[in-house]
Amino acid sequence: MSASLPTVASPVPPPERTTAPSPAARPAPGGRRDRLLALDGLRLLAALTVCLYHYAGRGGTVTGSWRQAPSRLFPDLSQVAVYGCLGVQFFFVISGFVICMSGWGRTLGDFFRSRVARLYPAYWVALVLVTAASLALPDVVRAVRPDEFLVNLTMLQQPMGAPRVLGVCWTLWAEVRFYALFALLVVVRGVTYRRVVLFCAGWTLAAALCRTTGNDLLDQLVMPDYAPFFIGGLALYLVHRFGGDPLLWGIVGTSWVLGQYTATRGLWHRAAGDAPVRDPYVVLLIVTLAFAAVTAVALGWTRRAGRAWMATAGALTYPFYLVHEHLGWFVIRVLRDPLGLPPWPTLVTTVAAMLALAWLMYRFVEKPFGPRLKRALKTPRPPDSPRSSP
Repeated sequence: MSASLPTVASPVPPPERTTAPSPAARPAPGGRRDRLLALDGLRLLAALTVCLYHYAGRGGTVTGSWRQAPSRLFPDLSQVAVYGCLGVQFFFVISGFVICMSGWGRTLGDFFRSRVARLYPAYWVALVLVTAASLALPDVVRAVRPDEFLVNLTMLQQPMGAPRVLGVCWTLWAEVRFYALFALLVVVRGVTYRRVVLFCAGWTLAAALCRTTGNDLLDQLVMPDYAPFFIGGLALYLVHRFGGDPLLWGIVGTSWVLGQYTATRGLWHRAAGDAPVRDPYVVLLIVTLAFAAVTAVALGWTRRAGRAWMATAGALTYPFYLVHEHLGWFVIRVLRDPLGLPPWPTLVTTVAAMLALAWLMYRFVEKPFGPRLKRALKTPRPPDSPRSSP
């Protein structure tokens, strides 16, 4: 998932451009207004749509918590909630925007430390909470073994072939791969307009071509199903920083075209259990709205819509996203059986409980320990000293 939106250091040297700059580059963002508060609000909206999907738009494990298929408990809501999984693609567009902003003017070491400090503290706490819940109530999800828990601490469980303790962490693995590609190919040399554009063009071409190779390793590195969303977000940050030009809008448009195709192809089928059929036209519409929403932020159309509470919403998004699925299923199970709460009060109470837990994680985990971890990673190594002769 993306970090809370940072302010970009100002000023930075004007980046290189691949074309003559028609408009003057906009000044580097800074200050409260330029935190892009509307983007914080969009992040929480995307997380809530994913949450709605996990609670009311799918079958599988959640059916056991409800003791009945959600599509039967919420026949109308499920028709909408089944599309909530597209919140992930929305996240990826936002992530491309935020990571380009976050990497601007930073060294590779600074970028690495900021990502580690942002991702891991809340992630580790979420692992502990879900593991404890699985041991206390294994009827919801099976109890987590110690070896599974330990490998999940690294966030490398998927390439290792280990079970995921957090169901949603497959998206974190996609984010980590994006961070690595962007860091090693762009940040290491310094983020500039020209380098980001070349990165977007090269990644788009690689994503299109890797489908013809049948190579699993290349597919894992290039991520053809998700690359268009990250690339679109990167280009939209350049639009925000420098203003639009035909090259950038071409990248955004190509990303939208490829992204809607991969999303529709992946989701145009009957979902698990008794969930409704997804309409390909609705999938196309939602992907379009995701790109349009971030475009509105990039063009500055949402500045007046920003509110102070949106910064808090953005801060809650990551911990909420981590805990809402499995812990939410545990809460639903307890509220429904043995407490016997009706479906709608159970749904509302569970979402509220997960938001409250997310605030606690932000306040007592992320806020104090993220900066400490970043400082610890920056501790200078003592200079090498020659070994004393025997």
